[in-house]
Amino acid sequence: MNGKKSICAPSILSADFTKIDREIKKAETAGAIWLHLDVMDGQFVPEITFGTKMVNDIRKKTELFLDVHLMVNNPENLVVPMVRAGADAITFHVEAVVHAHRIVQSIKNENVLCGISIVPSTPVSLITELLSEVDLILIMSVNPGYGGQKLIPSTVEKIRQLDHFRREHNLNYKISVDGGVNRNTVSLVKKAGVDVFVAGSAFFNSEDPAEELKVLETI
Repeated sequence: MNGKKSICAPSILSADFTKIDREIKKAETAGAIWLHLDVMDGQFVPEITFGTKMVNDIRKKTELFLDVHLMVNNPENLVVPMVRAGADAITFHVEAVVHAHRIVQSIKNENVLCGISIVPSTPVSLITELLSEVDLILIMSVNPGYGGQKLIPSTVEKIRQLDHFRREHNLNYKISVDGGVNRNTVSLVKKAGVDVFVAGSAFFNSEDPAEELKVLETI
């Protein structure tokens, strides 16, 4: 990990939506500085989660950095609404768009961080042309759509590739990973070069979330 500390971003996907105030407070009390918000449309991924109203309601309850992950078709339609709702970063899937660079420009024009994400079957080579333009690369280490899945080991190599490319070309994007990160796998992604790791089930289903976050960030 080259001595750097990775950020743990609790994923609201694994929270109890009926007690969202309590769940947000749980993340704050644990010492989290990011919250990961998975927006799913039932088309790009099988499940449906929430839209701009939930993001706006969460924004009213916390000052934490809101990392909004658009797992949707036509993500360009949600850029401005999500910024207005309070997103601090917007990440879209390159598989869901044709004109990816245009969306990158539209996100950056809103003065929030811009991220791109790829699913496990998509190679890093597909996003090489965008790496100098974005702030965040999100590697999906499970097939998106459901929480509680096991990390796919081959996805760790993508983190290594992105870390190598970043150093080779003197770029500053953050590398994030989402899916199956827990006490058994967090060291793998950290050693590969991750800056941010999303923890859903590992955090919100823990008996002591504060202790879990501390352990995950220090392993």
